[in-house]
Amino acid sequence: MKKIVLAAMIALGAVSANAQEYGFNEGDVIVEGMLGYNSTDDTQDEVKTSNFTFTPKAGYFITNNFALGLELGFGSNKRDDYGPTPSVEKDNVMGIGVFGRYYFAELGQRFKVYSELGVGYLSYKNELEDGNGTTENKASGFGIDAGLGFNYFVTPKVAINFALSDLIGYNTYKPENGEATNNFYVNINNFNNFFDAARFGLTFKF
Repeated sequence: MKKIVLAAMIALGAVSANAQEYGFNEGDVIVEGMLGYNSTDDTQDEVKTSNFTFTPKAGYFITNNFALGLELGFGSNKRDDYGPTPSVEKDNVMGIGVFGRYYFAELGQRFKVYSELGVGYLSYKNELEDGNGTTENKASGFGIDAGLGFNYFVTPKVAINFALSDLIGYNTYKPENGEATNNFYVNINNFNNFFDAARFGLTFKF
């Protein structure tokens, strides 16, 4: 009888350990990175476009389900019009912010669903080169955004991250020589993330 009880306890412990294999615990650190690049060449309209985004972030779990962290954002867009009236337009964006992430649901052992609230500052620069010379415009902004996402654990230490759209938020945007524009939105049906797209990335747990 003692052997049966002991075997049952060992089996239960193994199941419990396996159940905790995929997920997060207090004291864990996560590092994420989302990278995007796209390039097109429209020979009919004689326009080349390209865009690049990189959004690294790191967080620390203060409880098993809640993490606080820091995030950065870098983005660039380029439009090269090589037609009869050539011009080149460039946009560069840099952002920094803090976020809080709460894991509130599990879909099996490997899928972890979270909500996230972020507060950030954004710096923007636009440069246009055409027949009239070069013009430059700068702006800065501040935003608060809340959205959803999930992790799918490929291994206990590596997960695929899919950040969905920001569902609700407030942003203020001010050109260098102009008036500020304020925007509050509730975005249930459309994707409207930091760089206007839902994004894939990788999450590493340490």
